[in-house]
Amino acid sequence: MYDLIVIGWGKAGKTLAAKLAAKGKKVAVVEENPKMYGGTCINVGCLPTKSLVHSAKLISQIKNYGINGDYEFKNNFFKEAMKKKDEMTAKLRNKNFSILDTNENVDIYNGKGSFISNNEIKVATKDGDVILKAEKIVINTGSVSRSLDIEGIDNKNILTSEGILELKELPKKLLIIGAGYIGLEFASYFRNFGSEVSVFQFDDSFLAREDEDETKIIKEILENKGVKLYFNTSVKKFEDSNDRVKVTYLKDKEELVEVFDKVLVAVGRKANTENLGLENTSIELGKFGEVIVDDYLKTNAPNIWAAGDVKGGAQFTYVSLDDFRIMFPQILEGTKARKLSDRVLIPTSTFIDPPYSRVGINEKEAQRLGIAYTKKFALTNTIPKAHVINETEGFTKILINENNEIIGASICHYESHEMINLLALAINQKIKANVLKDFIYTHPIFTESLNDILG
Repeated sequence: MYDLIVIGWGKAGKTLAAKLAAKGKKVAVVEENPKMYGGTCINVGCLPTKSLVHSAKLISQIKNYGINGDYEFKNNFFKEAMKKKDEMTAKLRNKNFSILDTNENVDIYNGKGSFISNNEIKVATKDGDVILKAEKIVINTGSVSRSLDIEGIDNKNILTSEGILELKELPKKLLIIGAGYIGLEFASYFRNFGSEVSVFQFDDSFLAREDEDETKIIKEILENKGVKLYFNTSVKKFEDSNDRVKVTYLKDKEELVEVFDKVLVAVGRKANTENLGLENTSIELGKFGEVIVDDYLKTNAPNIWAAGDVKGGAQFTYVSLDDFRIMFPQILEGTKARKLSDRVLIPTSTFIDPPYSRVGINEKEAQRLGIAYTKKFALTNTIPKAHVINETEGFTKILINENNEIIGASICHYESHEMINLLALAINQKIKANVLKDFIYTHPIFTESLNDILG
């Protein structure tokens, strides 16, 4: 009998297992795939993709110095980038495994875990089924890529966001289906690597939740980079074509055919709850297959929690870490401290080139809520550091309320993913805009632009 069983090796689960084991609790961790030790972020999410974002940025930057090689040059660079990505993920995966494997209070089970009851888990291992029992259980199985019901979708050259991270050659011609955040991130860095990139979006929307003045600039940046964006475009079927993919699609009701080396399906992710045996428990699922939880991440079963992507909502590793903060005191001592409703501010970054970051509310939301605001806006080419490193694309927009408090910020520039956290802190702590305006920053940096933008 364990104190806790964690199903899935995500950020929340692995942190919870390590911290509880350090407190003397006996913990079992169940992971189906040995290549997923450490969770999605380390292996097929945040870190490997950002490694490729960085490498792709390097090859795009050397063009400024007159170096723009042929396909063989770019392909060799891509192979080296993939190698460095693989080395990094292997190192981090092994480190994560070792942290738990060397802890005498943690047992690791490799196999598919499924519920027999609210307190029992069956693990299908290579050596047969193992039955585990625990007082408390955490579901931390993450999410999986959504697919499409299209003829020929099982073609080996049609990939998910996980599969495309295993490519051995740089696609000369890449199609991405879906103009959401994930699709645009892949489009941006594969274009930087040198691929010819097309993006199909089924309707005419482009980052529909964002303000139009922002999406107009982002769209122009991507198109100037050479990314081809097709709206009101849907695929009818895929066919094999000499180890490539022939794509028949409708563009504004006109049927067209084009051949691509690879196709990436980037139409979102869904909670990974299939074949978990949840029908044998009192756990309930939402309309998108996510595990329903309360404000403290508890499911309908009083001894079972769900954390990370599997519970729905924002799919970020730092959200999963915050899930750990909510669960830990409950599972350790039965006390409730932090809760989901305390999580009111989550900064986000989409790693297109340059990165696009957001926190708080935007103009659409402010207008919908009837909140009066003042807008401060500046293009990135007004920032001296941007010219120093030849990264002048993008903008900064900050919304300020009647109390001179920052209520929202959107940034698209080289350092947006770093700078957005300062603005998130300012919103959270209700720091007045004039404090940031008059602060003395080091020079030359992007953050010092607040002196002028908030002026």
